[in-house]
Amino acid sequence: MPGTMNQQRRQLVLGAAALSAGVLPAVARAAEPLKVGLIVPMSGPFASTGRQIEAAVKLFIQQNGASVAGRPVEILLKDDGGVAPDVTKRLALELVARDKVQVLAGFGLTPLAFAAAPVATQAKVPMIVMAAATSSIPQRSPYIVRTGFTLAQVTAPLAQWAGKSKIKSVVTLVSDYGPGLDAEKVFVKGFAEGGGKVVDTLRAPLRNPDYAPFLARVRDLKPDALFVFVPSGEGAAVLKQFTERGLAAAGVRLICTGDVLDDDLMASIGPASVGVVSSHHYSAAHASAENKAYVEAFSKANPGMRPNFHSVGAYDGMHLLYHALKQTNGDSNGDKLLAAMKGVAWTSVRGPVSIDAATRDIVQTVYIRKAEASAGSYYNIEFDQVDKVRDPGV
Repeated sequence: MPGTMNQQRRQLVLGAAALSAGVLPAVARAAEPLKVGLIVPMSGPFASTGRQIEAAVKLFIQQNGASVAGRPVEILLKDDGGVAPDVTKRLALELVARDKVQVLAGFGLTPLAFAAAPVATQAKVPMIVMAAATSSIPQRSPYIVRTGFTLAQVTAPLAQWAGKSKIKSVVTLVSDYGPGLDAEKVFVKGFAEGGGKVVDTLRAPLRNPDYAPFLARVRDLKPDALFVFVPSGEGAAVLKQFTERGLAAAGVRLICTGDVLDDDLMASIGPASVGVVSSHHYSAAHASAENKAYVEAFSKANPGMRPNFHSVGAYDGMHLLYHALKQTNGDSNGDKLLAAMKGVAWTSVRGPVSIDAATRDIVQTVYIRKAEASAGSYYNIEFDQVDKVRDPGV
């Protein structure tokens, strides 16, 4: 009996000594939260993007638990306003240096993702880009992984579709920044390869745009169709002015990327959306069991909101993070997490997706949709698709 008591004392002493010497870091680390710095526009002209991303992150945690692999997950939400890259970079620096986040996520627009990229590289922190869509974003840092989409990726199938749909001439109108330039380049190339003619290429300023002068130019040129890309939140203004300027009545068709017909805006766009054909990687009307459950849960948790493509980029971003942390058994080392994210494939609410191991970009199905009145509202109804689409590299 005395021997047993002495042995227990020795074990207690050895355990305390080992803990104080840092010999048991896994035990100490297990209770530490995994901190995620979520940088999105919660105010300003692109606030809808931030609201969608925040709602999806909250929903994923609600459904999948607030801890993974023994690590509580702590979201540090920061509003960058969506327009000033310097603000985004400062927030990223503060989150890494002061708050000690192990992951950066969010990023509503390309210039903001570009600004944060050097911070991720220097800190060796994974940066999950959930929304910004310029093709070159992952090239800005070896720690960037994208779970949203690229404009080039969703534009190429629409250019091919237009060439097969008796559309012979097109004017393009895009927002004058990275994703818009990508969309313009890919559409012009793809449409020309199909035998179509691009009559003119128009670029509207990103900040405070007035589309009326551009639409007046389109009416004068009288193309068969107008191809449009504007960032999420601007679609209602484009459709309103397109209708007011009489382009539809003049026989000009509107075709666009799905940003223009953002699910979150379809109710406000209303009848002006009917008949518009678009290409995108997600629609709230996507007919899968996974998506029906997602839309129902999202709408219940956020009355008055319909999930859009940015919400799905965020929802899948959290899925990827949870998967990676499980693979590392809770180790939040940046290089280990990044390695665990590469090459992962899963069934998303949007359909099958994967992360290309070489480019760290998303591979996914792109759908061709037509806007229709349905169930007392307006939805983008899918009627064709192209599987396993990669960014074409522009």
